[in-house]
Amino acid sequence: MGIWTSYRLRLQRRRWKLRARRKARELTPVEDRTDQIRPDDILLFCTFRNEDIRLPYFLEYYRSLGINHFLFVDNNSDDGGLEYVAAEPDVSVWSTTAGYGDSRYGIDWLTWLQGKYAHGHWALTVDVDEFFVYPFCDTRPIRALADWLDASEVRSFGAMLLDMYPKGPVTDAVYKRGADPLDVANWFDPGNYIMSRNRLMRNLWIQGGPRARMFFADKPKKAPALNKVPFVKWRRPYAYVSSTHMILPRGLNLVYDQQGGEKASGILLHAKFLNTFSDRATEEVARAEHYGRGQEYKSYIAEHGVAPDLWSQWSEQYINWRQLEILGLMSKGNWA
Repeated sequence: MGIWTSYRLRLQRRRWKLRARRKARELTPVEDRTDQIRPDDILLFCTFRNEDIRLPYFLEYYRSLGINHFLFVDNNSDDGGLEYVAAEPDVSVWSTTAGYGDSRYGIDWLTWLQGKYAHGHWALTVDVDEFFVYPFCDTRPIRALADWLDASEVRSFGAMLLDMYPKGPVTDAVYKRGADPLDVANWFDPGNYIMSRNRLMRNLWIQGGPRARMFFADKPKKAPALNKVPFVKWRRPYAYVSSTHMILPRGLNLVYDQQGGEKASGILLHAKFLNTFSDRATEEVARAEHYGRGQEYKSYIAEHGVAPDLWSQWSEQYINWRQLEILGLMSKGNWA
């Protein structure tokens, strides 16, 4: 791309970092236990709003993978979720009433926290409805993945977002607090994915799945992006550009291709489509704080109302990560 392009991207990264420093003024510490973080801890970063129903299982799942400390930003919850996580011994949490959209959808807040606390750590950045799956995750903790990536001199790890949904209307997938959402939403699209290369940022841009099939059939290029770089050996200068879809420096986006084959990669099981979806979609259309002032949620409601049925005859029921590898949705690369 040339020296000039590299220089422009470096300036852009610095602007994101400066913006994050300003946005840090919007955060109020509620419970700061970051003095407990050890040099080799694996950290998780997440923003949430009114997700009390999801938080218990979210913490259980990631503790079982081996996450050592959680750093949350609560965006003006009023359902008890903030109080719940603040009482957990391995959690640090900040709160803000500032606009989610004005913070680049929470990324500004997390960029500041990552720069302050994640330097030298492996950091996982996910939403509260995303569940990280990687090769051998049923037998090896996330520390094993981090150690292997370190030994391989790999600084970032990619994962495609895989939308999970029930068989039947989402309103029938009744979710109870503390339960595994995949017990009621365990189907996915095994195909129907398209990829293109972003020449500037060097990442693959992946779209498709049930949302593209159901809500964006007549405008596929506007379907949500599914490519993510959620697991990174963090350094202070790093900054996400668009959610976790892209990151700077741009070399961190090269998470799939390598000389002689493909890199190991994972999946983020996306458990959005539960019975809670209806109220959330209606609320987010009114708030207009998500990307495009809630355009994605507007498309959901306009096409199929608040109770869509995403299941089709081609849907496949989720079993484990090996199934996803066989389908070509993730890879263990050369990790034996």
